[in-house]
Amino acid sequence: MNPSLIEIACPHCAAVNRVPQNKLENLPHCGKCHQALFDGHPVTLTDANFDNLTGRTGVPVVVDCWAAWCGPCRMFAPVFEQAAQQLEPRLRFAKLDTETHSATAARLGIRSIPTLIAFRMGKEVARMSGAMPLPQFTSWLRQQGLLT
Repeated sequence: MNPSLIEIACPHCAAVNRVPQNKLENLPHCGKCHQALFDGHPVTLTDANFDNLTGRTGVPVVVDCWAAWCGPCRMFAPVFEQAAQQLEPRLRFAKLDTETHSATAARLGIRSIPTLIAFRMGKEVARMSGAMPLPQFTSWLRQQGLLT
């Protein structure tokens, strides 16, 4: 593959798009379904789309593993949403409901929530448990080498 092109899995139709890296900031659209590849909101992950959206996306993917009954998860949700608004398309933000998609949660070894996991091309590169304010969250992303 051309090094200036990166793959981005469409969160709507799962088609893999090749996008020039220098065009990411222009908020590209999917070549198949024509929807935005990034819209400033976290993508919903499922057991069915998890591998495609974390493994076929050339930008790092940060996953918030959460559950509706979890108070700290609900407290962290607006922080995660704000991070998506500010940091996409440099990073992809995604949420995995561990109750609804328990097979993927089990495969990831989720023991506490919220748990944040960062992936690069499908490989886990960092993990952190617990809710945090936005400055601490972005600091953690920088420490992991996900933001420059």
